[in-house]
Amino acid sequence: MIQIKATRPQLDYHKLECKHPAFVGGFGTGKSETMCNQAIIDASHSADALVGIYEPTYDLVRLIAAPRLEEKLYKFGIAYKYNKSENIIYTNTPGFGDFILRTLDNPSRIVGYETYRSHIDELDTLSEDKAREAWIKIKARNRQAPSNIDKPFNRVSVYTTPEGFKFVYKTWKKDPHDEYQMIQAPTMSNPYLPDDYVDSLRAAYPEQLIEAYLNGEFVNLTSGTVYNNYDRKLNYTARRHDGKEPVYIGMDFNVGQMAAVVHVKDNGKPRAVDEICNAYDTPEMIRIIQDRYRDVSVMVYPDASGGSRKSVDASKTDLALLSQAGFSVMAKGKNPFVKDRVLAMNVAFCNNDGYRNYLVNADMCPNYADCLEQQVWSENGEPDKKAGNDHMNDGGGYFIAYEYPVNKPIHNIDVEFPI
Repeated sequence: MIQIKATRPQLDYHKLECKHPAFVGGFGTGKSETMCNQAIIDASHSADALVGIYEPTYDLVRLIAAPRLEEKLYKFGIAYKYNKSENIIYTNTPGFGDFILRTLDNPSRIVGYETYRSHIDELDTLSEDKAREAWIKIKARNRQAPSNIDKPFNRVSVYTTPEGFKFVYKTWKKDPHDEYQMIQAPTMSNPYLPDDYVDSLRAAYPEQLIEAYLNGEFVNLTSGTVYNNYDRKLNYTARRHDGKEPVYIGMDFNVGQMAAVVHVKDNGKPRAVDEICNAYDTPEMIRIIQDRYRDVSVMVYPDASGGSRKSVDASKTDLALLSQAGFSVMAKGKNPFVKDRVLAMNVAFCNNDGYRNYLVNADMCPNYADCLEQQVWSENGEPDKKAGNDHMNDGGGYFIAYEYPVNKPIHNIDVEFPI
């Protein structure tokens, strides 16, 4: 008999018998742990079973789903082989099926196979339209009939943090069908978390996110302005560049509307002290920076897509041009998720303890200050780009998200119960 570990909400979830169960929880409630445990339970129904596991991106498949599943299989003594090129985990234990790992970022690729049971991680991090499309595709694939099961009960399950009133809210909370049942788990349901875990979350996240990320509740995350923690007076500084110190420049690429926000640091804390608006292209942006900041160290935090974008010279990318100009280019392989960038900005402007670590010289950065006050959420839950308030904010945000990201530790320590 396999024994797994579970908190009370996790145990309640494992007992659900509906066709489409959802485990909605705050940070530290063990969503990935619950998903892997339930996937292994499903695979134990038949040696022919193929169990699908879905993550929003390939990085999450590689960093979360696959390692966690391998850890569980090893712990339970289930022999397996992970074929990374196919993203399939084949088991070699009597009575156990296999696992296919796929991503949600391109639902049109969810084709060519059939699953007995499916498990979707962090579905609500997708836009509502993409989440719905992925859900329909996965349900269509979920029709396998293992040979030794007379009446297979195909089921698709969801595990997610609540992300506003989006697909999961509308499907499982607002007006659910009988086949859709949900367990909501607050962070405090896990009695084995570190003593300071909840306090650290409260300090790290703005008040409007605590209900979602700590209590697992659906709340409005898209009302009002995007950077609602920014206050022109409370986040004001008269600080300017002293002519010698290094500068840290967040940059957004747009032909004819290049945008950059120039920062310095005071005791490690960011200060926006200058801006560059509506530069035509990357070479012009380089000329302006070199003219204003001669003989000082320049670090540029650009839109990571500039690693493939070529605005002028077909032989050189925008990032290559910045590097060739002598700037230190601080860019990862891809941009952070928009919601993570926005969250990092809002926490820097004012965290839940009331500390305002990110200050803006609104006299030197008038356009940046205006954009921070005026950018709103669009109908699809993304920062609005139609009004033109996005370029300066994106530029500043690339620097903040790189240097001051909000960490999200997840702990999964539970109690035992027999299957």
